[in-house]
Amino acid sequence: MSETKAGTVSETAHWIAAYRAMETNRPDAIFRDPLAARLAGPLGDKVPKGIPPWPMIVRTKLIDDLILESINSGVDRVLNLAAGLDTRPYRLVLPKALRWTEADFPAITALKETALASEKPVCELIREKIDLSDTAARAEFLDRALAGARNALVLTEGLLAYLEESAVRTLADELYARPQVRFWVIDLASPGILKRMQKATDTRLDAADRLKFAPTSGVAFFEASKWKPRDILSMYRAALRYDLVPFFMKLFQFFPDPNPRKLDNRPWGAIVRLER
Repeated sequence: MSETKAGTVSETAHWIAAYRAMETNRPDAIFRDPLAARLAGPLGDKVPKGIPPWPMIVRTKLIDDLILESINSGVDRVLNLAAGLDTRPYRLVLPKALRWTEADFPAITALKETALASEKPVCELIREKIDLSDTAARAEFLDRALAGARNALVLTEGLLAYLEESAVRTLADELYARPQVRFWVIDLASPGILKRMQKATDTRLDAADRLKFAPTSGVAFFEASKWKPRDILSMYRAALRYDLVPFFMKLFQFFPDPNPRKLDNRPWGAIVRLER
């Protein structure tokens, strides 16, 4: 994953911030992020035309809600891996004593620190500049970030799709091997969604940074590493509840969702909270 030049994973962080800014400007927004437009910057104006905004907006909302619910059930530490330009420590109602640790490449972390230098997070916020693809550095980071935690939640929003299956398997095993990690929140897509996203973004991204991970086994992929799906939240169903999908797409609500353990080329995406 490259750090700085346009056409890399860091560019997608600006796109995601732009989607949050779009939603913030709607009169009936389902969340508000007053910092999103600042972080999106000029690159945020270059979001791919083939990707509708509602999946990213719903993804943000569902993860917001799962984090807050998890904290209410005893989570005392949050680790956001490949945090990008996320602003949850500034905009969510979080306990002041909660420790929230973000990890990402040095360049994007430095950009974020500069952009938010005048802002104050609502909880204890730690940022670590790290290449998470470095296995040894990642292991040291996880041990350090989890020290003293009893019930931690790990968030990998937007990360897994860029990894090979073998790398996701290694990460799943590494997280499970650390008993402090109680929950792992991920976004998961079917192979059909992956193909659509690849078509919309591959010409914009370096080969090493293109979308790769969408297992046909769905949540069963993680069950093989002993993780148990506690919540499987369809982004389409959530978008229907919030009335965010185009009219023609509402017709698909009458079709059953695919089996989340046997995915195919049907478009399907979900936010999943895994539990040890």
